[in-house]
Amino acid sequence: MLKDMLWLIRKTILTSLKDYKNLLLVIALPIVGILLSTLIYKGSGETSVNIGIVNHDIEQKVTQDTIDFVAQLEHTEASVIRESEADDLVVSGELDAVLIIPEGFAKGVIQGTPEPVRIESIKGAQVTGYVKSYLNAYVQNISSMGVIAGGDAAAFNELYSGYRSSTFQLSMTTVADQSANHDMTNRTIGYLVVFMLFSAVNLSALTIRDRENRTYYRLLSSPITARSYVFSNAIVNIVLMMIQIAATLFVMTRFFHIEPGIPLWQMFLILSLFALVAVSLSQVIVAFSDSTMMANGIQTMVIMPTSLLAGCVFPLTVMPEAIQRIADFLPQYWLLDTFGRLQQGSGLNEVILNLAILLAFALALTLIATYKFARNRDTQSYI
Repeated sequence: MLKDMLWLIRKTILTSLKDYKNLLLVIALPIVGILLSTLIYKGSGETSVNIGIVNHDIEQKVTQDTIDFVAQLEHTEASVIRESEADDLVVSGELDAVLIIPEGFAKGVIQGTPEPVRIESIKGAQVTGYVKSYLNAYVQNISSMGVIAGGDAAAFNELYSGYRSSTFQLSMTTVADQSANHDMTNRTIGYLVVFMLFSAVNLSALTIRDRENRTYYRLLSSPITARSYVFSNAIVNIVLMMIQIAATLFVMTRFFHIEPGIPLWQMFLILSLFALVAVSLSQVIVAFSDSTMMANGIQTMVIMPTSLLAGCVFPLTVMPEAIQRIADFLPQYWLLDTFGRLQQGSGLNEVILNLAILLAFALALTLIATYKFARNRDTQSYI
């Protein structure tokens, strides 16, 4: 049996190498996925927010200190503008948002009931949320002094002066933001998963061509069994998948300098486990297909919808929660969830369940494919 399987492996490799485009697609498509991920998330790290400040409460120390506070925020560029030019600057994109401080703001702070500061932007909470969170906390702090002073300006000024001249120091350490790298890694892996599934079906479809030209039936009339035939094709498929994985990880880290936040050997092993799932699924699709055209149709109907629902193409969080629950039944989701957990600091021992689920998918699909191939010993012709 071993001799027969080695002969089948050699036959499959030679057949695959006859068309160099197959190998080119195995290597080139994942690189295209890396490039696409880089373009999507380029500049998604730290960026500056340009804020225009309209001050209607002029010549007030509390108000000016508030403006200075906003200007000193990290990743924020602030400038005082006139209200008449605010709309044009926001619409033209020169400003991301406009901060409007109402008249009587300082007086309200002293009394403990400050007038609300408006933030206007056409870019929504993605831009205004950062400034608003810091500004609200600052205004709440200084207005609490007005509450303590009971609206007495002299008492407030004394408390406020002490607050401004406090000698306590805050030590700060800058931590590199790896979120963009992690996002690019996850999206790259998502695209790689899709390409692995399509590449696996493309190679497994060699068995359909063998059935169409009746080579498959002639092989089964010899001592070669259906199990040997399926496993030999799967072995070659898995080897090509591992080459695809290694090439993708190498290009991603060496040429695009994407830091995945996970040791590469762990990524390779986990993706190799998913390669078993991809090859098993491809064998099932081929086993239930009567022609190459039918296999192409089934793979499109199966791979693309499940990959979309699992979060391979875009983040799963953008979908309704009811739809997200469907992902629990898809192997692609468990692969991406594994990488997400590892990026957050989990160890391999904490993702054993995920890996076991992937292995269960691979075993179940392999059994289905083997059984179906064994039932296809008939000698009917393709029409």
